[in-house]
Amino acid sequence: MTATMRDWAEFDTRDGEGGPVLVVTGPLTVSSIAPLDNRLREIDSLAAIDISQVEDIDTVGAWVIMRAAGALDARIEGASDKARRLIDAVEECASSADITPPRARLLSRVPDAVGERVIDWARGVAGVVDFLGASVIAMGSLIRHPRRFPMTALVRQFELVGVSALGIIGLMSFLIGIVIAQQGAVQLAQFGAEIYTINLTGRLSFRELGVLMTAIMVAGRSGSAFAAQIGTMKLTEEVDAMRVIGVSPMERLILPRILAAVLMMIPLGFFASVLAIIGGAFIANFALDIPFFTFLQRIREVVPLTDVWVGLIKAPVFGLIVGLAGCYQGMQVSGNAEEVGKRTTMAVVQAIFMVIVLDAFFAIFFTEIGWG
Repeated sequence: MTATMRDWAEFDTRDGEGGPVLVVTGPLTVSSIAPLDNRLREIDSLAAIDISQVEDIDTVGAWVIMRAAGALDARIEGASDKARRLIDAVEECASSADITPPRARLLSRVPDAVGERVIDWARGVAGVVDFLGASVIAMGSLIRHPRRFPMTALVRQFELVGVSALGIIGLMSFLIGIVIAQQGAVQLAQFGAEIYTINLTGRLSFRELGVLMTAIMVAGRSGSAFAAQIGTMKLTEEVDAMRVIGVSPMERLILPRILAAVLMMIPLGFFASVLAIIGGAFIANFALDIPFFTFLQRIREVVPLTDVWVGLIKAPVFGLIVGLAGCYQGMQVSGNAEEVGKRTTMAVVQAIFMVIVLDAFFAIFFTEIGWG
């Protein structure tokens, strides 16, 4: 009959020279060593560990025996050539260093963290500027060689960024218009000036909220898609394959998305502003007894044309920010799938942050030039 290997390590104690000797039998492998490891942690003193009857041993088993021998100041007896090689290899890799390095003091840790954030921010700004420059160069190349222009890809991105977003942007803008008119009417009613709800809704929709909320929605919807799509292509080495066959990723992947975001933000922003005003007229018809078409007619009288131009001027700039953020973060993906999620989140956050910052800048700028 052939003897079968035991599933776990067994141990016994006998008297030996200098004190008790722990005799180990069976396999010393990762799946069978738990009982022996627990027993070794309970022993206070031991003269030697005899592993001459061990049937098999791996790195984990060698580490457990080496650690126990070192902690108990015991010698290892009966080691086979394989066991000795493993024990020696594990012993060479042993270290008494802390598992985690000591933590710096608060007064030095905080400035270090702030400095790292500032440096990362500066590198990010430089990277985006460099990416914008590369996009401009690629656009110049396409202008010189118009037959290479990826018209099919651009039309496809028009559909994804613009046409497919009409429903959600329209609904959002309609509801925002309702909220603006209703809340504005409540506050203006305290002064008997409910009629000025029309002014509030019209100017706020065309000048600020229409294009701003559209940019935020496009950043969350299309900017994240840009980062995820390009990032996944980076992971699967499709971008590298395009370079190998002589196709420029900037011309085929980046420019159609950036141009679609820039150009489609103009009609989307105007569409959102109109839907917001319609939402305001809808609620005013019930809450303020202002007839629907009277509300719309009054909009033409109280909203200056400069407010419409302000929204139309801001729209392509916001689209450029959203497109750049999404494509840039997508091209930075490397390593693993977790990086795709991280870069997608960064694209949305950076785009929304920069859109709000630029909106504040535009508000000050247009006021200074007399378009306030």
